[in-house]
Amino acid sequence: MRKNHLSGEGIFRGQKMPLVVFCLVSHIVAAQVPYFDRTHDGFLVFHEVRTDSKGFILPWCNDEPGKAYDSVIALVWNFWDTMRTDINGLPYYMNHQVWRPGTNDPRGLGGDQLAMALSSWHLLYQYTGNERVKENMKFIADYYLTHSLSPKDAVWPSIPFPYNNLTYSGYYQGDMVIGKDFTQPDKAGSFGDELVTLYKMTGNTIYLDAAVAIANTLAKHVKPGNENESPLPFKVNALTGEVGRLKSNRGTGADEGFSSYTSNWVGTLQLWMKLRQLNRGEVELYQKAFDTVLAWMKAYPLKLNKWGPFFEDIPGWSDTQINAVTFARFIMENPQLFPNWKRDVKGIFDWVYEKLGNDQWKKYGVIAINEQTVYQTPGNSHTSRQAAAEILFAKLSGDRSGVDPAIRKLNWATYMVDKDGKNCYPRDEVWLTDGYGDYVRHYLRAMAAMPSLAPSGENHIVHSTSVVRQADYAPDFNKRLSPDVRPEELDKVYVFYKTFDKESTETLRMVAKPSQVKSGDEILPYREDLSAPGWTWEPLEKGGVLKVRHVSSDSITIYK
Repeated sequence: MRKNHLSGEGIFRGQKMPLVVFCLVSHIVAAQVPYFDRTHDGFLVFHEVRTDSKGFILPWCNDEPGKAYDSVIALVWNFWDTMRTDINGLPYYMNHQVWRPGTNDPRGLGGDQLAMALSSWHLLYQYTGNERVKENMKFIADYYLTHSLSPKDAVWPSIPFPYNNLTYSGYYQGDMVIGKDFTQPDKAGSFGDELVTLYKMTGNTIYLDAAVAIANTLAKHVKPGNENESPLPFKVNALTGEVGRLKSNRGTGADEGFSSYTSNWVGTLQLWMKLRQLNRGEVELYQKAFDTVLAWMKAYPLKLNKWGPFFEDIPGWSDTQINAVTFARFIMENPQLFPNWKRDVKGIFDWVYEKLGNDQWKKYGVIAINEQTVYQTPGNSHTSRQAAAEILFAKLSGDRSGVDPAIRKLNWATYMVDKDGKNCYPRDEVWLTDGYGDYVRHYLRAMAAMPSLAPSGENHIVHSTSVVRQADYAPDFNKRLSPDVRPEELDKVYVFYKTFDKESTETLRMVAKPSQVKSGDEILPYREDLSAPGWTWEPLEKGGVLKVRHVSSDSITIYK
């Protein structure tokens, strides 16, 4: 529950906001001030608003968007990586969904908090090559897998519970609102999806086996669904199969029906797709379940814009931007499944602006995005998610009309990050979901779709069609370099990396055009396009964009 610091009354996200929500602001010494009092008179959360000659918003920390985005990503990661250890010996983010300075928030974990972190960190690893990022991913997965799964003899076996009902127990046993033994199948699917990625990064089959178990449970419970019931329920008692009941979010305390609907099934769809590609698990069952869920998504959420709930702490019904725009990205990444994909995506975007657009910062050229229909407050992750999706749409469709407004959204969302890495809603708290796992990935996805948004003067892998297992950047090479790179060659190398698949294509923002690119021992040819294995170069004002296609080796060396 969200706690009112003045009255002591408990409230959920989505109900009436507390009168004052306190936040430690780094540049006001020893003072706690309301977040929403920091969004006026040219001040946005932690920083004075900076604008260009047209009055449009710039990032707070650098005129070049790429350098600013890189800076806030680094601040956010460092805050997470160095977050204090809690009283039970775990990192604070393993126990709580909201960070507070000097005291502990009474609430437990956010429903998708750990899957979101894995989603962002795998992109962050390929972007930075920071081994601590990979180690953090392994820690999160290892701990969660050994402290959250439903019993193997349950009606819904071997899937994670999303919430630690006893905050410091170190175990996750149920749902935040409904209670012990209830789980959220959509969050299980997202976690399973990330486990497959972690298996590809590490080669550890325990992650793959756990993903298969989750996929099996979800696939076996799929039903056709209808306008009021999704193929899998939003909340269910894992032990008995009882679908949870929604409590009123209008203050009556009455039931509003069953928790039988959500449209947050992208992670689950991707889990089944990935396991089918690997030929692991019950692949025929996965195909049948995939077809059923996708048909339902097309027939109901996509057609009716009935996106439904996502957040663990909402007691009643709400339509959420995360469900809608996550599916829009899935459409764009799988256009072969959607004959009218441009129309479908634009329809989702139109719904978001109609229902959740926030024009408070319109004078700066920004339409921010509110979180959900019952909680109309602008969000850092929601606005950056919208921006990244719109930049991807521009890349795929050729319609660039939304690019500049999208970049201004990303600029706006940088203001939520303080100089020490706190990442705060404009009128809320430092959520360890929205400000961390569900924030970093949107900047990295924007760079993937538009590499010029990556910082100039640096080398970064911004996209790969395969999972990147190892990334080493000069001059800070790790000590695990392949024999493909001899020690005497290190000063001649920009980047060395390995992918899960031998056949893959990568996109990198580079400081300069390389002299040579090798796939294993094979020298790849420079080409005008990638219709065959090789590499291309697109110059930018500073440096350029390198694309590499390889089919015979998973090890790539890029030479100065």
